[in-house]
Amino acid sequence: MDWFATGGSWLGRWLFTEGLAVLYAVAFLCAANQFRALLGTNGLLPIPRYLRGTRFRRSPSLFHLHYSDRFFAAVAWTGAGLAVLTAAGLTARLPLGLCMLVWFAMWLLYLSIVNVGQSWYAFGWESLLLEAGFLAVFLGNSATEAPLAVMIALRWLLFRLEFGAGLIKMRGDRCWRNLTCLYYHHETQPMPGPLSWYFHHLPGPLHRVEAAGNHVTQLVVPFLLFAPQPIAGAAAGLMIVTQLWLVASGNFSWLNWVAIVLATSVLPEPFLERVLPVAAPDTSPGPPAFAVSVAALTVAVVVLSYWPVRNLLGRRQLMNASFNRWHLVNTYGAFGSITRVRMEVVIEGTTDTVPGPQSRWLEYEFKGKPGDPRRRPRQFAPYHLRLDWLMWFAAISPSYADTWFLAFVSKLLDNDRATLKLLRHNPFDDEPPTFVRARMYEYHFTDWRARRATGAWWERELVSEFLRPVTLGRAEHR
Repeated sequence: MDWFATGGSWLGRWLFTEGLAVLYAVAFLCAANQFRALLGTNGLLPIPRYLRGTRFRRSPSLFHLHYSDRFFAAVAWTGAGLAVLTAAGLTARLPLGLCMLVWFAMWLLYLSIVNVGQSWYAFGWESLLLEAGFLAVFLGNSATEAPLAVMIALRWLLFRLEFGAGLIKMRGDRCWRNLTCLYYHHETQPMPGPLSWYFHHLPGPLHRVEAAGNHVTQLVVPFLLFAPQPIAGAAAGLMIVTQLWLVASGNFSWLNWVAIVLATSVLPEPFLERVLPVAAPDTSPGPPAFAVSVAALTVAVVVLSYWPVRNLLGRRQLMNASFNRWHLVNTYGAFGSITRVRMEVVIEGTTDTVPGPQSRWLEYEFKGKPGDPRRRPRQFAPYHLRLDWLMWFAAISPSYADTWFLAFVSKLLDNDRATLKLLRHNPFDDEPPTFVRARMYEYHFTDWRARRATGAWWERELVSEFLRPVTLGRAEHR
């Protein structure tokens, strides 16, 4: 019995590479659609300003060679185009060297974006996508057998993703240890989805079962990834089911989807052949140069694994961290602590020249984060709404928004077109507001009775002032 899928694992490799290419396309699309407001020359955290304060050695990126908004757009759309062609199966049909070059180009282009993305790209799934994308470079084309070492490296990545998340929970918030975290999580997670209200109202005992099942899947099942088939495939299948549960319960960008496509690479070949009746191509091990490159990758993964293993075994485990500037062989984790109460920063504007008690304040509406209590949460993942996520962090602590929030308010006061594209609704289409303020609200899901009576998904209560009314000059120099 083969302990691992080797040359015959082409279906597992095909599912992984096709799925990863789709996620690359989503990531590049997010970058193309959002960069002007967030990172562009006139953005909230401009890349040119960042580049003046850092060197290539610290954050390798093509943008050290040249930056303009037009060049960034070219990088993002080129990456998206390569990803779409790859997802369509064209890259795998190229000669081996060209196939590897396309995958390397996608990795390099996205690395260049992440390394200048600052707070907007400070998420663990950025490093996860880059690490998975770099391994994909060495999986070969459709005429090459999937190298055993690379297939094991994919399992090692999935192991670190799941086991790291499990450890950080057990070491972090005590509600994970007493199985009560999901009493709060579906309501307080960064961006609830359309089913989160229903998940929140599941019976308490079922929430405890959810938490216990999570611990089993993340702390026990990952070790089975290195067992013989079909045990490894069954472990991967269980991970896919639990990740789909998370997909249904919230919006976590492409985090869950990368885990899913990694797990598909572990599914047993006989099972995949029954589910996907696709004719297998003739494959060969590939030329000696390819074997040498795979061997070099294997050595690099083994050496670089020292830091994430030390992190996993250490008492002060980092939740998400990259130990090198190339985002290779990283450490992962999620929700080591759970917030018990949902706070939201609500931004409002007025056209009054002197705001007073009788002023009419109109509310800006974001695409994903809660605002209007009657608006049902939407499904956006795997698409990543970066501003909405950072607004969630700002509500936890204003320090998360120190570098960009006042600049954001200034853009609203100027009716900046690029910034307004990040929002769902601008109440000042005709003329910009004269003053903008931000207020902190406490949000809770409505119960069944209130939902039927009012149609509202949320109820909220004003807690405090987040930002006193400011006008354009004051916001710029505050």
